Amino acid sequence: SFGMVPPPSGKSSQNFQTFPRDYQDARISLYLCNQTTNIMNSDIMHSAFGVTKQNYLEMRNESTQIVLKIQTSDEKLCCSCCGSLNVTHSGSKLRRFRSVPFGAKSCFLEMPVQRLTCKDCGKTAQEDIDFAKGKRRHTINFANMVIDMSRFGTIQDIAWFLNVSWDVVRNIQMEFLQKEYGHPDLSQLEYISIDEFAVHKGHVYKTIVIDLCTGRIVYVGDGNGKDSLNDFWEKLGERKSKIKAVCTDMSKAFTGAVIEHLDLATLIIDHFHVIKLMNEKIDRLRRLLIHEEKDINKRKVIKNTKWLLLRNGGDIFDSKFNTRLDNALNLNEPLMKAYYLKEDLREIWNQISKTDGEKVLDLWIQQAIGSKVQQLIEMAKTLRAYKPFILAWYDHSISNGKIEGINNKIKGSSDISSDTAIM
Repeated sequence: SFGMVPPPSGKSSQNFQTFPRDYQDARISLYLCNQTTNIMNSDIMHSAFGVTKQNYLEMRNESTQIVLKIQTSDEKLCCSCCGSLNVTHSGSKLRRFRSVPFGAKSCFLEMPVQRLTCKDCGKTAQEDIDFAKGKRRHTINFANMVIDMSRFGTIQDIAWFLNVSWDVVRNIQMEFLQKEYGHPDLSQLEYISIDEFAVHKGHVYKTIVIDLCTGRIVYVGDGNGKDSLNDFWEKLGERKSKIKAVCTDMSKAFTGAVIEHLDLATLIIDHFHVIKLMNEKIDRLRRLLIHEEKDINKRKVIKNTKWLLLRNGGDIFDSKFNTRLDNALNLNEPLMKAYYLKEDLREIWNQISKTDGEKVLDLWIQQAIGSKVQQLIEMAKTLRAYKPFILAWYDHSISNGKIEGINNKIKGSSDISSDTAIM
């Protein structure tokens, strides 16, 4: 027990019952040390707060927070530019750093930061602070605790528990993510996937590229046009020749960019996007038939079959649903043709060889054109135009499955900004 207070109304305390062992040991040691000797030794200061160069002076209990006063001893003061110990004091500035909590209380390190003039290099600068970075108002240990808690808590929960603002937690996370993933290694890229997703309710688009071998995001660009990938091609440089295959949807912007910049790579059209486009054609046909049907009863039968038409036929096990689907198909011949061609479309990728797959694709295109259904004719023309890239799946069996999963995670990250979610 660390003297924690109950969570606010409506919040679960499940996420805050267990903490990293390092922090637990540090708090217990700190408590015992103060109760027995009332002296902070160097081991406690180092393990609990990450302080190595400074000496502990005193502790003040200020209402809901604890302040530990520390100071660098004269013999450890050195020039932050050249490291020389031959320095003189030129003033100081009192600073407070937020550190890991002391039980249920917030804990701060208070330190007079010395301004030093070096007699060797002649420069004047503040002393180095090893337990905090730059001008940040929190310690490195505090930032590490935030990162550890981020594995099982939301930004809002962490900010509440540590009694800091939402922005403090978010900025720590952003800094960590930028350091770890802001500059991905592009030297080993061989198989990549390109896709787009919408943010801010669909008014803004992002283009994302992932390494299919590792599943890591290697690039995020603004927009969904051809220009959104320009920075990625520039970063690749001569490493473009190492890319073996690229999987994308049927976007002219993406396919055109890949053909232009990766002339040695194999372009593959993701088969899930092909199926998705076919489903869109069927749904458009269904809505058109509903609009044209004058019989109210027939219109109702067709209107309530969207889910049945778009689902895989083999996944419909309920006899009632099968009966409803059969009734809808028997009432309308164009809808029946579209549905069975949709079911046959998957067979293009189920063949033993690329040659067999090409035969199935050619037959499908012939049947779609022969159906004289406008939506199917449009689909046949699209497949004919992308035929080499569809069949390229037999050369490199890759898809956009991983990148679609990442996109769904980004869209589902409702409590953080899109930039944080992407990283």
